[in-house]
Amino acid sequence: MSRHMIKRTTVRLPAELLKKAQRKAAAEGRTLTGLMEEGLRYVVSDKPAEKAVRPPIPVSKEGGGEILSFKELQELEDRDYIERMNRGFK
Repeated sequence: MSRHMIKRTTVRLPAELLKKAQRKAAAEGRTLTGLMEEGLRYVVSDKPAEKAVRPPIPVSKEGGGEILSFKELQELEDRDYIERMNRGFK
């Protein structure tokens, strides 16, 4: 922590956020001020944020099957529901 030109300030935080920060600082054996300073330095740094690399989404190469409209899908669901009602939802 930089010791020159230290300023005091008041920060308003949600109670739960403050409690979590206090617990984290205590668990790491440091002060809440040190934890907040590190967080602020990280947020205001000029380093570009590392982007998470997303794995590619697998897409099936298989063909087949007809594509139903929303109305057709709804009718299938309705028929299935009626059949289950007739069987007593078994």
